[in-house]
Amino acid sequence: MGVDISALVKGRPLDLEDLTGKSIAIDAFNTLYQFLSNIRQPDGTPLKDRDGRVTSHLAGLFQRTSSLMEMGIRPVYVFDGEPPELKRKTLDERRAVREKAHDEWKKALAEGDLKKALSMASRSSRLDEQMLSEARALLDALGVPWLVAPAEGEAQMAHMARKGDVWAGASQDFDAVLFGTPNLVRNLTLAGRRRLPSGKSVEVVPELVVLEDVLTELGISREQLVDMSILVGTDFNEGVRGIGPKKGLKLIREFGSLERVAEGGSVRVPEEFEQVREIFLEPQISSDYSLRWRPADAEQVRRMLCDRHSFSVDRVDSTLAKLVSKQGERAQSSLDSWS
Repeated sequence: MGVDISALVKGRPLDLEDLTGKSIAIDAFNTLYQFLSNIRQPDGTPLKDRDGRVTSHLAGLFQRTSSLMEMGIRPVYVFDGEPPELKRKTLDERRAVREKAHDEWKKALAEGDLKKALSMASRSSRLDEQMLSEARALLDALGVPWLVAPAEGEAQMAHMARKGDVWAGASQDFDAVLFGTPNLVRNLTLAGRRRLPSGKSVEVVPELVVLEDVLTELGISREQLVDMSILVGTDFNEGVRGIGPKKGLKLIREFGSLERVAEGGSVRVPEEFEQVREIFLEPQISSDYSLRWRPADAEQVRRMLCDRHSFSVDRVDSTLAKLVSKQGERAQSSLDSWS
């Protein structure tokens, strides 16, 4: 989920066409969980193939990635690596929530309450190693680069964006801003609405969050933004009871840093704040990667989706035909520009 500073950080509406020709590093885990949560039957059952294997993540990944590439956007997916030890508690809590939601889903189904079943099912989504392996294999078939970060995927995205290897990072979590992503794209989707775990749907509009604009608007530095978020609570620490984003911002503006907030004596700052601060400001990242986009291998995509997972041949071929046609047009246009 990441830190909740949505009350303070606002993006500006963005047309996806504005991203044509740009490379975007996408938070893979964040995106795959969206697909697993949202692509479900009315009773909450995820999409499955003829052998009962979940395919919601593949259906979403194939359609969205193909659509982005048709628009001339170059995606690269960044997967989380080994989580910092301070994140273990958060991960354990999320696991418990998923397990409870799974039990509530089955109970709601037995009672015939489909609305509740769908809501609980969306919250029970989990990624396993087989799903991750399949997602990476599909990206290979589509000619899309991907990499596994040493630790937090959003930290790796930020590093890539700061270096200029990609124009922006894409994630729903504001942690990407804390890690220093200069341009963050939220709601990177072609759908106009998104279903919430409650079952309600809300309108979603792609938006761009620019780190420099955020810091200017709030009147603080990135280091202070991290300190403020530690007071609110992150994936790596519990926040201070009674302190939300606005109060946290006020404290940091007044005192300047967590050390001085602690010296003030009115607020007991999290004991592990220095470790959390280091995770955001000096994260584990890798510079050992290469980004190369290739034409999609249509036959490989068909073998994986249609032969192995019983996707509709007509639908897969229709999507591939549009993608291959667009890629051919752009390749020809590139050649013409040199003639």
